[in-house]
Amino acid sequence: MAVKPLEDRVLVKPIEKSNKTESGLYLPESSKERPVQGTVVAVGPGKLLENGKRGEMSIKKGDTIVYGKYSGSEVEIKGVEHLILRENEVLGILEK
Repeated sequence: MAVKPLEDRVLVKPIEKSNKTESGLYLPESSKERPVQGTVVAVGPGKLLENGKRGEMSIKKGDTIVYGKYSGSEVEIKGVEHLILRENEVLGILEK
């Protein structure tokens, strides 16, 4: 099953933080925060503008992005958690 985002939406696979601190301590599951970084899996065609043309997306497949902690909608695809976000919910693109 493949998911193709519509309009200005992006499909993101969250990047889970390690449950181990820099000093080597393991954190319990209950202390983990929601991820705020992810890898873009798929991108929609862009928002339909009033003139009938599509707006160009500034995010592309493969980008690593930063988003708000409670942004987007969670979906499960083939047993893996993903998020669907609007382009304006993305806070930034991490450069490699």
